[in-house]
Amino acid sequence: MVKRVFWVSVLLILQLVTLCWLPSPAYAFTQEQKLFNEAWGIVSQAYLDDGFNSQNWWLVRQKALKKPLQSRENTYAAIEQMLASLDDPFTRLLKPNQYRSLQTSTAGELTGVGLQIGLNPETKQLEVIAPIQGSPAEQAGIQPHDAILEIDGFSTTAMALDEAAERMRGPLGTSVRIRIAHQTQQSSSQSLDLQVKRDRIALNPVQAELRPQSGGPAIGYIRLSQFNANAVASMTKAIKRLEEQGANGYVLDLRSNPGGLLQAGIEIANLWLDHGTVVYTVNRYGVLGDFTADGQALTHDPLVVLVNQGTASASEILAGALQDNQRAKLIGERTFGKGLIQSLFNLSDGSGLAVTIAKYETPNHHDINKTGIIPDHVVSANIESRQQVGTDTDPQYQAAVKLLVTNPVLAGVS
Repeated sequence: MVKRVFWVSVLLILQLVTLCWLPSPAYAFTQEQKLFNEAWGIVSQAYLDDGFNSQNWWLVRQKALKKPLQSRENTYAAIEQMLASLDDPFTRLLKPNQYRSLQTSTAGELTGVGLQIGLNPETKQLEVIAPIQGSPAEQAGIQPHDAILEIDGFSTTAMALDEAAERMRGPLGTSVRIRIAHQTQQSSSQSLDLQVKRDRIALNPVQAELRPQSGGPAIGYIRLSQFNANAVASMTKAIKRLEEQGANGYVLDLRSNPGGLLQAGIEIANLWLDHGTVVYTVNRYGVLGDFTADGQALTHDPLVVLVNQGTASASEILAGALQDNQRAKLIGERTFGKGLIQSLFNLSDGSGLAVTIAKYETPNHHDINKTGIIPDHVVSANIESRQQVGTDTDPQYQAAVKLLVTNPVLAGVS
């Protein structure tokens, strides 16, 4: 079993927790003040930075409660202002419809354009982490690290992540206009307006096939696109099937995988590792927790992992575990660099908070937040279309195949 050293609530990046804590009131709070206090108390007890971005957190509460909270929208605005003071784009309020949508997206299906988005920590600009494989967004040509400038004419400057996600969701078959700028474009005059039709996004996270090599090993190619509720079972099934078909080397493609459930990343690492630390977590008190492999790897065949700038979060946990334990070689480009862990907390009105509760380190104690993981072999993509991924015209994939064919010992088992 995975070792659990501290605080069970960090097991899932999207674990649902109900925390009802309120300071003793000196007077009777209104319903709106109670909701604000609820949110304040959750952050007070759970947030990773117990200095709260060098603020007096109690004073933040006192100032907010001096202002009239005459409606639920006033309260939400006050909570959002409070959270913004932390300068952490991942700690945010989720209004009831946003909260339900987020829970749905981790369950395996959603309706929208199929984009994973984030805020660039340096520019504070809304940007694409990765489009979901086969989604309308990918088909429209949207790429990792594209800046999102407008959604249906609304500027994304100062727009919260969840508001942006909500604007891109909508009824099946309707369209949304998204203005983007590719990473090499610097001005709005170079931006692109894309009309993207919403569709049902099937979140089948694993694609796998056996690829025999002339005069070389039979390679099992596995592409993992997201760490959702189906990921572990799908990966287990794929590895077992490829083993039965005679695979004796593997390419695990984590490119443009934006992450998802932390626990899924840990359990998938266990499918490849017999022993060793998978990841360390560090809470607000500096207390280390670690998750270790349980000795039940499904295969010991050589393994190469493909990564790029869209490889983020749980994908980086998996890649870092396999690299640091010398179970696999990484090929591609530096990863995204998201080393923070969030949990979801219920609020009493059906809304919720996503709160950064810990950070993680790779088994060799590398803190990759904002820096990413450097692969063992840096290879540029030079891919012009989705159809090239995992083919003879994909230089990163071909580099992986070459390593497995010419030097399989270096490609895998420690």
